[in-house]
Amino acid sequence: MAINQGSLSREQVDFYETEGYLVIPELLNAEDLAAPRQAMEMKVSQIADELYEAGLITDKRTDSPFPNRLAELFNGLTDKDFNHYGRSWRDRIPGYFTLMSNPKILDAVESLIGGELFSNPVYNVRPKVPLVASGAVPWHQDKSYWPDANANPVITVWIPLVDANLENGCLHIKPRTHKKRVLKWHQESYSGTGYTALKDKQLGKTETVVLPVKAGSAILFNDRCLHMSTPNLSDSVRWSVDLRYQPTNQDPMPQHGAGFLARSYKYPERVATLEDWMNNRPEHG
Repeated sequence: MAINQGSLSREQVDFYETEGYLVIPELLNAEDLAAPRQAMEMKVSQIADELYEAGLITDKRTDSPFPNRLAELFNGLTDKDFNHYGRSWRDRIPGYFTLMSNPKILDAVESLIGGELFSNPVYNVRPKVPLVASGAVPWHQDKSYWPDANANPVITVWIPLVDANLENGCLHIKPRTHKKRVLKWHQESYSGTGYTALKDKQLGKTETVVLPVKAGSAILFNDRCLHMSTPNLSDSVRWSVDLRYQPTNQDPMPQHGAGFLARSYKYPERVATLEDWMNNRPEHG
């Protein structure tokens, strides 16, 4: 089988390697986003049922549109009520596997690290709800969450399911910081969830780049690249996912859960299926 070599141009690869990140506008279309969106809607319905049964709401907002429903459910509730469900979700719902296995994503990542691709267990579905403290993510490096792992490179693929902008809290990044070591970090205390965070004096003089993007766009960045996102000041949820991929010869980080073999030209028969993933098996067979 011929190796694909991925979908990115030489210019895109060079930009990523130099700057530490790359924006691919509207990589995914509505059809690509349908399965993960359905998974998110399923989760929101489960939360609505629980809030209703607990007496915290009197209306499940079943007729509200996707971007608004979760925000309306938590309108008038507390940060503690929201944090009960976690600042990010990592449920094993089929639609998320469909997204993580999408060839458009794998083709882009292959251009950067080759075609033997492992989907890292640290994937997150992030509902940035208006005015909830855990919605604002402080400056950090993703690698601060796995400082002892020998996996490098790990590529984060950040994809919004709605347009991400300054009002609802788009991504901010500091280019060319991906060659830094893992900086000494602390756990913040304002959000109630303990994000890893850096102090202002650690950020250096690198200019911040703000990255508003359309739904389905992808922002790829190295796990050492400094980034953050601002609070959601809109009236709807900024839905996004952050997926992670790495070469198969790197640490699979089982302490964080079960990732899966997403693509292999050497061992295509081992590529994980949906059934494998649902049963926490990293490979087929």
